[in-house]
Amino acid sequence: MQFGIQKRCLALVLAAVLAFAACGKAQEENGAGSGQEVSASEISSQLTFTHSMQTDYAKEFSVDYYEGGYALITLSDGSRFFSVPESANGQQTGVPTDIPVDIVVLQQPVGNIYLAASATMDMFCAMDALDCITLSGIEQNSWHIEEARQAMEQGKIVYAGKYSAPDYERIKASGCTLSVQSTMLEHVPEVKEQLELLGIHVFEDHSSYEESPLGRMEWIKVYGVLTGHESQAEAAYAAQKAAFEKGTAAESLNRKVAFFNVTSTGAINIRKPEDYIAKMIRMAGGTYALDGIEVPEGATGTMNIQMEQFYAGAQDADVLIYNSTIAGEIHSVQELLDKSPLFADFKAVKEGEVWCMSADFFQNSMELGTALQEIHEMLLLTGEENIDKSREGEFTFLYRLE
Repeated sequence: MQFGIQKRCLALVLAAVLAFAACGKAQEENGAGSGQEVSASEISSQLTFTHSMQTDYAKEFSVDYYEGGYALITLSDGSRFFSVPESANGQQTGVPTDIPVDIVVLQQPVGNIYLAASATMDMFCAMDALDCITLSGIEQNSWHIEEARQAMEQGKIVYAGKYSAPDYERIKASGCTLSVQSTMLEHVPEVKEQLELLGIHVFEDHSSYEESPLGRMEWIKVYGVLTGHESQAEAAYAAQKAAFEKGTAAESLNRKVAFFNVTSTGAINIRKPEDYIAKMIRMAGGTYALDGIEVPEGATGTMNIQMEQFYAGAQDADVLIYNSTIAGEIHSVQELLDKSPLFADFKAVKEGEVWCMSADFFQNSMELGTALQEIHEMLLLTGEENIDKSREGEFTFLYRLE
């Protein structure tokens, strides 16, 4: 009798070991344990994991899909958002009862968004999801995106205070349950806390942390999942990826380029050598004039230096590109000289190769492929004796200073 019991116990132990091994093998086949951070069994026993989104360049997010149209978005800061599909008859679909409490559940269709991250507006426009936004953290006159300006003019989107001082009463009264914010929100943690106390979930855009310019644009796929516009997001990204590849130079064009602006105090604001703008200059065939400069710690891609330091690095640059997004556009070399007469000694100024990046560039976050093509084309034009200036008239973001 005792031998029979021992035999049955041994059989149960062996069965458990085999089941555990089979489970481990299944998880390996699904990707868990080999790079995938989240599996279906980890967030709910009621979900069946199917696959993860394949990204080309983005590293700051991941998306996992489950049977029934469910999707889990995981951001690099650890925050997770669970998208619950709308049923065929327009009714709400059930939410698994064992979803961890730290996961934000978003029932489709998601709308009535308070958007305070300016770089994401162009993504919503590119995938035809502007109607998902009803509140803006940027005033109408500060938008360079025409669709956003028109929507605010028509009252479809209303101003609800900037990211650091939102109009909580208006946001709450509107029925908003989701706010899309930039990483600037990290400087005012009390705002995030207050929004969440009001029942408004905060989705922090980390596209600015991406190493690749294409990784930045790939964030449109996240917003496609959030708003149910995945196919439109994929198409918009694919178009700009193709434009990016078209503008990438096969080899260096031996053109030294500086990208900068002059601050109100007379300092020179530049992009750090590993910033995406510097990378785009290199990808377009140029070399970045400030490579090798000592860079202080910090997440931001810009830094201020003194004119003397900028002179040492960029005085012999073939091209100067003035960044107009901070202090406004300039249209003549004289306007640049008015900021500092030292610019008269710069090679690019003497040769008439001073350009300006238009003020709307940085808000047009889904046009980096277009911008790269223009930088490449500009570098091809630089130094030509018989420049066909009619080609410059086709540019969207770059123009030569008079």
